[in-house]
Amino acid sequence: MPHNIIMRTCSVTAEYQPLSAVSLIGSVTISALPSNTGDVFFRGDDGSDVWWPRGCWFCFHSVDLSNIFVKGTPGDAVSVIGGTWS
Repeated sequence: MPHNIIMRTCSVTAEYQPLSAVSLIGSVTISALPSNTGDVFFRGDDGSDVWWPRGCWFCFHSVDLSNIFVKGTPGDAVSVIGGTWS
């Protein structure tokens, strides 16, 4: 059972921003919303842009959301659904 549920929608901007302003470690599914007008980009571990088309989603286990950065068309969003475990 998760100790804390993580359910949030993060609006993207033209500049990279973290999915959490503070360290938050959890196992989550991150989705580029299918209703977005454009694609979103995540900053790769080497600093490159990693392209996600609308509707794309992936599951991540035990990641720190403050270390995941996203950008895209202002007004578009990504959802983060999951929880924390101790």
